[in-house]
Order: sequence, then structure tokens, then C-alpha cells
Amino acid sequence: MEKLEVKGLNHHFGFTEILRDINFTLEKGEVLSIVGPSGGGKTTLLHLCADLLDVEEGSVKNSFASHTFAFQEGRLLPWKNVIDNIALGLLANGEKKAAAIQKSQEIALQFGLEEEDFEKFPKDLSGGMKQRVSFARALVVKPSLLFIDEPFSALDIGLKKELQAILIEMISKKEISILFITHDLMEAIRLSDEILLLKADPGHIVKKFQYDLPQNERDDKYVYSESAKILQDVEIIDTFELELK
Repeated sequence: MEKLEVKGLNHHFGFTEILRDINFTLEKGEVLSIVGPSGGGKTTLLHLCADLLDVEEGSVKNSFASHTFAFQEGRLLPWKNVIDNIALGLLANGEKKAAAIQKSQEIALQFGLEEEDFEKFPKDLSGGMKQRVSFARALVVKPSLLFIDEPFSALDIGLKKELQAILIEMISKKEISILFITHDLMEAIRLSDEILLLKADPGHIVKKFQYDLPQNERDDKYVYSESAKILQDVEIIDTFELELK
């Protein structure tokens, strides 16, 4: 069975302790989010899990067949057009160019891009369009596991919901497993099967929240209701420093 297993994970940058004793398991078909304030070590933890940083202490075991990463910024190659950027992973995996271009065009349309956008370069794209291309590039290779680093944080509400809807459809079909980080509790509640609360200095998990209702059944009323509940939690109040001083 595919899964991501993190045990006794610690991490330092120089003499500064960033993460302490992180333990969790992400099973196939699940969505797990890590929430916490900025500067708490969330991105470092995600990079360790995605093998973008070397593990110093503890272990990260990833048995998923494949994984991709959607960054907070688009990170598109400026000298390649939209379709060529999307096709990068397919070509790296040995896909024939004609097939890679066709798949890239199909997923570009699925993500709301128009044919007239295909030949545009990153400098000609809005922030939202860059994020569409970034998501399409990450998903066109059909990864078993997707890592997401706060990709919705700079998007308007409409585009955020649009991209989330695409992910929710994939989640409902059990086509993908997701590990993502966010400081947005509503976003975490809308997408996650389990939320890990990461408290800073150093980053350590202080609480877990689980949600059994399928993501495609979580309407705005449900998300608002659960958000109101979680905002009353003592650990959430303390971690995000929500109490008035």
C-alpha cells in the first residue's frame, strides 16, 4: 500500500532548531494538511517530505509510485510557452513530444486556459494564469502524491474555488493523495481528511483534527460552521495568537 510515513523528524538550520519530533502518516487516497502561523516550519517540513531537503534526524519514507510539487509561486521557465511549460514533466518521463503536447493542451483547457493562451510566455500571463499553468504542469503527469505549498494564497476567491473544485473532483475519485501546507483554516477544512496543527519555535505538532464528510459534500455552510468551531479551540487560539492582548 502506498503511503508517506514520517517518524521522529527533527531539523536544524545551523544552530536554530526548526522542527522537533514530527510524526504522521499519509495513506493512499487521503488529504492531509499542515496549518500554522508563518515562520513555523511548515515549508521546511513539506520540502523534507518531498525530498527537496535532506533529512538529518528521523525518517521520511515515501512509497507512492510518483509525486509532484505545486509551489506557492508558478516557477515557470520564462523561455518556454504555456504548453511547453506544462509538458516538461511528461517529456522528462520519456513521453513522445506529440503525445506530451496533446495531453498538455487538454489539461490546459481543463484548467480554464484558452487556445489563444497556448503560445504565451510567462511574462504575458497574469498571476492567476501562471498558477493555472503550474497546477496543470503538476497534474498532467498523473502523480500518486501531490505536494502543495500554499498555492491559493495570492488568488482571488473565484479562481481559488475553481482550482479547489478540480482537486476535490480528483479526491472524490480517489485519483490522488495530497499533502499541503496553509495558514488558511477554511481552506484546510474544505480539502482535508486530517489537519495537523504546527506550533512554532521549534515547529512541533500540538493537535490533530479529522473530518469524515467527503470533500465534495462540504458546502460553504459546513466549512463556515467547522471554522467557527475550530477557532474556539484552545490550541488554535494559542498557536495563532488569536487572543486579544
